[in-house]
Amino acid sequence: MPRTSRPITVTLGDLHERVEARVKSGAYASASEVMRAAVRALDREEAALDGWLRRRVDEAFADSRPNVPARKVFKRLRAHHARRSKIPRNEKV
Repeated sequence: MPRTSRPITVTLGDLHERVEARVKSGAYASASEVMRAAVRALDREEAALDGWLRRRVDEAFADSRPNVPARKVFKRLRAHHARRSKIPRNEKV
């Protein structure tokens, strides 16, 4: 089967050993197969995150409760942060 894309060079650093281990195990025939599988997995992860974010945004727009002014939100956040800053680090919240 002829190649449909051109080769690229990828610097993997410490990940190179993990790619080679997958090829050596027989799970993949080549480093190219490992990289294609990795990109497909990344695509699935990003699609799942995009879907989750889109649902959350849609829920927020559909929420019938009145908007909270930004100054009030930031006032609450500052108060929350001030309270948290006073808790010693070794205590659980």
